[in-house]
Amino acid sequence: MSNKIKVSPSILASNFSMLGEEVEHISKAGADYIHVDVMDGHFVPNLTIGPDVVKSIRDKTAVPFDVHLMIDPIEPYIDGFVKAGADIISIHPEANDDTEKCLNKIKSHNVKAGLAINPDTDWEVVKPYMNVLDLILVMSVHPGFGGQKFISSAIDKLKSLRKEIDHSGREIELEVDGGINFENIQSVIDAGANVIVAGTTTFKGGQSEYRNNIEKLRGH
Repeated sequence: MSNKIKVSPSILASNFSMLGEEVEHISKAGADYIHVDVMDGHFVPNLTIGPDVVKSIRDKTAVPFDVHLMIDPIEPYIDGFVKAGADIISIHPEANDDTEKCLNKIKSHNVKAGLAINPDTDWEVVKPYMNVLDLILVMSVHPGFGGQKFISSAIDKLKSLRKEIDHSGREIELEVDGGINFENIQSVIDAGANVIVAGTTTFKGGQSEYRNNIEKLRGH
């Protein structure tokens, strides 16, 4: 596992009236991934974007799209997000779909498969899927809305998952999402996270600050 900390800015916090331009700017500022939060108003109490929007911004950047599906059902929508240009698709085991079937479907498209776990979900839920996962996403807020406060119990979860990943010997990225800022970033990196999702913190201060914000999140 590379020691490089990757930053995945969440476009949920960008200016949606100029989304394409925002994606271009955040890419030039050094984003490693573009984090796309997909919410269905059913699995989580909010509605965001679908495959058509993802497709419309795909040609704005070569940076991989890190797509987080907060939806239920999952399976009918996988193909659409693959076609739209997703490079990583993370799903929730708390949804009612067959998790293993969905992960295998994602992998069958040569797209990386991730498992996202909510704050109240035990980290051990990942164990049956370790042989297929490319990424584990720890939610450090309850999914549904941006700008929430970091839930500190995520730290212990990250530490346990880091041990589990190291023990597996596989190259699985450990991502954290929710309430990440310059004050708590070091604690999540120390706990073993190597991919940082940050919306509000990355987009703070406008386009002239994006590069500086990303570098600060990396610990530079």
